[in-house]
Amino acid sequence: MKKVWNWIDNYLEETLLVIALAAMAVIMGVQVFCRYMLSASLSWSEELTRYIFIWAGFLSISYCTKKCISIKIEQFVALFPKRGKAVFKVVNHTFELILFLYLIPFAWQYLMSAVANGQTSPAMGIPMYFVQVAPLVGFTLAAVRVFQRWIAEFKTARGKGES
Repeated sequence: MKKVWNWIDNYLEETLLVIALAAMAVIMGVQVFCRYMLSASLSWSEELTRYIFIWAGFLSISYCTKKCISIKIEQFVALFPKRGKAVFKVVNHTFELILFLYLIPFAWQYLMSAVANGQTSPAMGIPMYFVQVAPLVGFTLAAVRVFQRWIAEFKTARGKGES
């Protein structure tokens, strides 16, 4: 079981993003082939690709948080020693965590409104809550990843761990 949790912790977002990118490429490749070689367009391909893209966008928030590859200004923080940098990062991660924890209830309300109205997608007929759960999943995963980073930086700020 520990192996499964380690794999999820290390590779979940990466794997899902690679699958999403491959799926989008294959679906659009099939669409182009059908349109130009068979003179028959697929009605569902662009819609499905759009929905996969939405999911990839929200999953990438968590991935970027986990890898610490978001847009940031490091010049000022680089002036400080390791523990000083960690203190700044703890403060930054605290604000990030507050933001994601603030957004999660709104994502939940958004999902519940989609479930309540029963809307389906135009071309594929799938329930729209399959798409509208993406913000909830993305923000929740991002909050977990920020919390993990917060703990690591807090240990470093206290002089007990590595950043």
